[in-house]
Amino acid sequence: MKAEFFIARRLKLSGNSESNAPSLNVAMIGIVLAIVIMILSVVIVTGFKSEVMHKIYSLDSHLKVSNAGLGIDDNYSTVDAHDVFNAVLGDPSLKPRIESMSLIAEKPAILKTDDDFKGIVYRGVDQYYDWRYLKDNLVAGRVPNCKDGADNREIIISKYMAQQLQLHVGDKIFTYFIDNKVKMRRSIIVGIYNTDFDAFDQTYIVGNISLLQSVNNWSSFTGNYVGINLNQLGSLDNDCYRVYTDLCKSMVAHNSPTLYQVTQIKNNNVSYFTWLGMLDMNVAIILILMIIVSSFTLIAALLMIVLERIKMVGMLKAMGATNRSISRIFIYLTSKLIVKSVIIGNVVGIGLALLQQHFHIVRLNADAYYMSYVPISIDIPTLLLLNVGIIVISYLTLLAPSHIVSTIKPTSTMQFE
Repeated sequence: MKAEFFIARRLKLSGNSESNAPSLNVAMIGIVLAIVIMILSVVIVTGFKSEVMHKIYSLDSHLKVSNAGLGIDDNYSTVDAHDVFNAVLGDPSLKPRIESMSLIAEKPAILKTDDDFKGIVYRGVDQYYDWRYLKDNLVAGRVPNCKDGADNREIIISKYMAQQLQLHVGDKIFTYFIDNKVKMRRSIIVGIYNTDFDAFDQTYIVGNISLLQSVNNWSSFTGNYVGINLNQLGSLDNDCYRVYTDLCKSMVAHNSPTLYQVTQIKNNNVSYFTWLGMLDMNVAIILILMIIVSSFTLIAALLMIVLERIKMVGMLKAMGATNRSISRIFIYLTSKLIVKSVIIGNVVGIGLALLQQHFHIVRLNADAYYMSYVPISIDIPTLLLLNVGIIVISYLTLLAPSHIVSTIKPTSTMQFE
């Protein structure tokens, strides 16, 4: 054991006098608060990003296969489900990565009651559509039956629409589709969902694709696009390219005139992912500010500890101790404050995060934040990395001010009694 470490272990932070104890306590509280704020900032922003991304990935297809034609009419932007399914599922290396594939059609429409109306987008889906997220967010009723031969009038609407139009499960409502002429269909509300994602809740109703196929005079295997959901999202670009390659090979093999395009969810929702990316900058700014605050607090604490032990510094120098050796003593001594602050900061920060995670104490306005409470995501590796960074930066912060001992002369310390 080095002599410096031995001496530091035998010393107390506040020395024999209690004069500096309140100041050191204030310093420790400042460091603890900075650590708590950093931990909460990381877990809250990580949780917020994770929750919003989960909503996006659950409400939109990971990959979309659509017609590359430039027509603006629905009939010019259709896909043949047989062609797409056979081409994609025929790839033995890609098939295990596919969680679900569904033929989907979307068309603007107007919901009308006796007293009110609302513009919406009707999303028609087939029997292979992944309903899990909407099922988890149902507030009443059930999801529509979209199997072949099922009643194609069944739809689910959002809680927002239900409140606006005064609708309930079991109500029948007229849906108007406007092309060259107005086409009307009568729908039955079988469920009401609430995702707290305004972009979806205020726009979409979901029902059987066969209703839109009848409106557009399409065959039973025609839609606007095929939605593909993957069981792993780590290689979206690569999977997107593989699907496109399979479709091109199929088009050549069958001499098909249809040219398909494949887009991934990040490109279809650029604004959301750009916004989520900007949150990382906010976290970085908070971390930098808290590191600056805690660094100044540590420097002040170190100076207080040194000034309290000027006589000891003089005695050590008179006994032949070097400035570097004495600096190490004070760095080791201040490390007690760092370790204690890090432990308390983690206990308080993670404790508050766990309380919020399990009890949702802090609530949010869902209209503004896409969720009704502050989300928390506790990622252990990230927190470990944060703590390592705090400790390393703290020690680096102490290196320069610890050299103040080099300015202290043994003869000048005799005046301190």
